[in-house]
Amino acid sequence: MSISFLEQRRSTPSRQLTAPGPNEEQLLTMLQAASRVPDHGKRVPFRFLRIQGDARHALGELLAARKHMLESDSSAAVIQKERERFSFAPLIITVIAAQGEDEKIPASERYATASCVCFALLQAAQALGFGAQWLTGWAATDSEICARLGLATDEALVGFIHIGTAKLQAPERERPDATQLLRDWQP
Repeated sequence: MSISFLEQRRSTPSRQLTAPGPNEEQLLTMLQAASRVPDHGKRVPFRFLRIQGDARHALGELLAARKHMLESDSSAAVIQKERERFSFAPLIITVIAAQGEDEKIPASERYATASCVCFALLQAAQALGFGAQWLTGWAATDSEICARLGLATDEALVGFIHIGTAKLQAPERERPDATQLLRDWQP
């Protein structure tokens, strides 16, 4: 891998993702690569949940119903947006972090490891020629949605990684200038 690959990394908006998605071998390759992240204490404090096919639409219906329950005055357009949220990319990999008690490794470090997994999964998808986007939104922290997805009370949903074939090249956006972000510490 060259630095130019990393310099070209970009997210493809989920609405611009379509079939085909990765096959089983490609997916396992991506997940294996994404699992090679910093992991203090070798806890492997993350797991994956695959959402594809009709499950994407079922999740959309669940989100629409939950949104209506939480905000009964939501417009039809808002409810429809929730219904369609997971219907574009053929595959969504949900990254879940273990957040329970651990006498040595703080929950924040374990969450950081799972966050690294999300980013590495974006890179792995792009390396195999797919587009991908890391999304969260209100559903990622809603206790009812998380419970329906099978998360335990000591787990956190870190990201929904939408993966598919890009309909068009993801647009470049303005990036920060690293020279403006760098400071030297002086004792």
